[in-house]
Amino acid sequence: MHRGNDFDGVPMQARQQWPAQPPSPAYRQAAQPPRDPRYNDFPSNPPYSHNQPPPHLRNDPALYSQYGQHPQQINPRLPPPQSAYDRQWDDDTASESEGTVVDDTPEARAGPAYHGQGGQPGGGGLHHRPSYKQHKDQMERPLTAPSPAPTLNGASYAFTSDNEQRTNLGNTKFVMGLLSEMWIVHALVILGGTFCLTFLMPQGYTDDELWNVSCAWKIGWLLPVPYTFICFFGLALPFRTPKFVYDSDMPKRRVDNLYILTVTKGDNREAVYRAWNAHKHLERLHPCVRIHVLTDEPYFFENINCYTCPKAFRTAHSKYKARALEWYRQTMRYTQYDWVLHLDEESVIDDESVRRVLEFIWFETECTWGQGVILYNQYRYWSNWFFTVADAIRVGDDLSRFQLQYTYFRMPVFGAHGSFLLNNGLVENHVTWDLGSLTEDFQFAVHAWDAGFRCGKIPGMIREQSPMDFIGFLKQRRRWYVGIRRLPNFLPKLWSAFWTLGIFALYCTIASIPLGFIYKYNTPRWFGFLKDFSFCNFVYLYVIGIFVQDLDKKINPLMIILHIPMTMILQFVAGVMEACAVMYGIISPPQDFDVIKK
Repeated sequence: MHRGNDFDGVPMQARQQWPAQPPSPAYRQAAQPPRDPRYNDFPSNPPYSHNQPPPHLRNDPALYSQYGQHPQQINPRLPPPQSAYDRQWDDDTASESEGTVVDDTPEARAGPAYHGQGGQPGGGGLHHRPSYKQHKDQMERPLTAPSPAPTLNGASYAFTSDNEQRTNLGNTKFVMGLLSEMWIVHALVILGGTFCLTFLMPQGYTDDELWNVSCAWKIGWLLPVPYTFICFFGLALPFRTPKFVYDSDMPKRRVDNLYILTVTKGDNREAVYRAWNAHKHLERLHPCVRIHVLTDEPYFFENINCYTCPKAFRTAHSKYKARALEWYRQTMRYTQYDWVLHLDEESVIDDESVRRVLEFIWFETECTWGQGVILYNQYRYWSNWFFTVADAIRVGDDLSRFQLQYTYFRMPVFGAHGSFLLNNGLVENHVTWDLGSLTEDFQFAVHAWDAGFRCGKIPGMIREQSPMDFIGFLKQRRRWYVGIRRLPNFLPKLWSAFWTLGIFALYCTIASIPLGFIYKYNTPRWFGFLKDFSFCNFVYLYVIGIFVQDLDKKINPLMIILHIPMTMILQFVAGVMEACAVMYGIISPPQDFDVIKK
């Protein structure tokens, strides 16, 4: 199946005159429409640096280092050979829109970015955030075909190899099916554990008084209760999966492009190619899927679909990752029929999760952005017990608090992650990435909520990697804590305040040990019940996080059982590590974005 490389930038009237043979280069040049003058302020070669040598020197690769460019950024790369799709969705005819990915011709079914339409108006979106209606009117206008950039080929490097070993393996279908039935187990285990600790285990509780002096230094035990109640309801409510939600007879929402975008600085060459090799075959799953890698100049990579943000690109507020995402957004010119799935450098998504992403796009018509579950078992899993257990609570958080947010609230009351973030082009164009925050993902979610966009849960998973050292762990958590705390909205400040209270909970727990020996006071039972409930929730979040990751990794069942008591012990250390990160953020807040080693 041809992907339209021979038709890039050519008007539809000209295409219709070619029933069989592609046009000659001379005819293609004559058929090009004049470049829209609105785009004159934008680089003529959007995906790469526009700081090019003079034309008479561009054919000399020996001179490229003088201009800080790779030869492929100077000379258009040749299109790689194309291959047929491995079609996995045969029933694409039940779409509610005209011109869907199955109704059009192969070259027309790809969206505007695929045909080389790069760049937005020079000053059109960096400092001004248009209204929802302005964007919707813009998205619904007929598309014109400006002159394509010479290095934006319709051909994809994802089709150059068919027989390489797959590295994006997972157990998504089994794990998600199990989670859909485990919500009752979650409630029974937490409530049962709380009952045993409060009423069966001797802890010096008393029913004769409601308050005594010891409650003053034990009050820190109750500070995490609001957080644990939220997590409990997220775990105890049914876990929504496609099993009872989607139906083949439901009308489908139109989708032109699904960009699976891996964002990286580019200085870790091994990580870039590792991500590309894990995902490049996904373009065969459906014609709308595009696999792209976004880097910062001067890091450009051969023989992959690499987009490099030029150093000369500037925004009003954003830097680093957000700046690159804003450049990519402007370059690709999203429409309301385009979707982008953001992945981090170490993120890996399997085929089943891509299928579920597409089902979310097709059937969750009231949602314009969404997110799924992130695991941390892709690389070096259990190579460091402390970091593996410390990141397990993030998985438990996705299965509880964020499950409550995306499934039932449909509003980002708890924020969002920067990875496994699926956005419609309308949302990206309205909010933009010119945000200027240490936690641009959380800020993006808040602005999308303010604009009235609704979010939903993607019943899929991606796999990432935990930090490799303690300093990286501290810097990662410090950036999250300080970035959320600095956001001007009420809810981010509230959640960061609860995060801060975790320090006092740790101090009170430590202080209660020696004070308990000095002052012999029993604890009121109601007080102990809330403390035990909070404790059981915290332990269970760590345990369920490890359990799900072990199942996904298909670890030996005996080792899965062994990991449960190990996690229950190591979670105490993980709690201290989290508190140290918050103290680090209070004492020495970051001045800039920290990139940690993974």
